[in-house]
Amino acid sequence: MENPITQLEQLTLNNASRNFLKETAKWTYFLSIVGFVFLGLMVIFSFFAGALFSSLPNSEIMPIDFGPVMTVTYLILALIYFFPILYLFKFSTKMKIALQSKSDEDLAVAFENLKSHYKFVGVFTIIIISIYVLFFLLAIVGGIFAN
Repeated sequence: MENPITQLEQLTLNNASRNFLKETAKWTYFLSIVGFVFLGLMVIFSFFAGALFSSLPNSEIMPIDFGPVMTVTYLILALIYFFPILYLFKFSTKMKIALQSKSDEDLAVAFENLKSHYKFVGVFTIIIISIYVLFFLLAIVGGIFAN
């Protein structure tokens, strides 16, 4: 009996699996290109949002100039949005190369980028849910002490 640590395990892709991965790579490529386009629009909009908020008159509700704050906020959001799109793009391009060249190394790199994409999205989701829970708890505490 062979030791499982030294035993070589191989996974082969049949034609159906290759076709599914090829189609997945096409869709992820499309989604990543659309993501990059919207990312560019977000960066452009960040400067218009800054100008828009700068044109609002200062009042008691908004005593400071929110133009630069909104520009920086949108640029930070664009930077955060950039990484999952990049991972998705790298997955699609490496997967296409791996399927054409039948390279195990390119296939591994493609799946590594897919893993990074989902890991980033998962961690970001946990952070956003945590922020929502924190705001909800602060609202409850604020409501209790307001009465």
